[in-house]
Amino acid sequence: MPYGFTGFDDLVDAAGYGVGVACIDKAAALQWLAARAAARTGIDVGAIAERLALREASGSTGFGGGVAIPHARFAGLATVVVEIAVLAVPVDFGAIDDQPVDVVVLMLSSDAAGADHLKALARISRTLRDPARLAAVRAAGDGLALCAALRVAAEAPRQAA
Repeated sequence: MPYGFTGFDDLVDAAGYGVGVACIDKAAALQWLAARAAARTGIDVGAIAERLALREASGSTGFGGGVAIPHARFAGLATVVVEIAVLAVPVDFGAIDDQPVDVVVLMLSSDAAGADHLKALARISRTLRDPARLAAVRAAGDGLALCAALRVAAEAPRQAA
């Protein structure tokens, strides 16, 4: 999606979902997401995996509640690229709350994205911090249902923080 998105669902296209993804650990989840993003962007899967590993080495992107948002920037990306994996079994992600992660949202953006990178991260985080919205994502049985859950989440009124 081009920069200038309005909702979390604007960040993900129909190819960007995986439900019931089987991964044995954090590294496998990141590799699965990197391979999917590489296929969509043409960026080398090794380069994506390396950037994600470097980002995770500086601090886990697991922000609590079973959710992680690994992210990286690459020169020349014209869009924010998002891949979502709902894992079949939660994995240790080194999250801030020490809880395993079962919803992983990979986000790639341009080196030049600046504020748009932060806005996209905030939008994803805000959406998935809402327990009802997160439950809808987890309950999705396939990519179509996950896409619908994100649309419903985007349309749902915000709850007071």
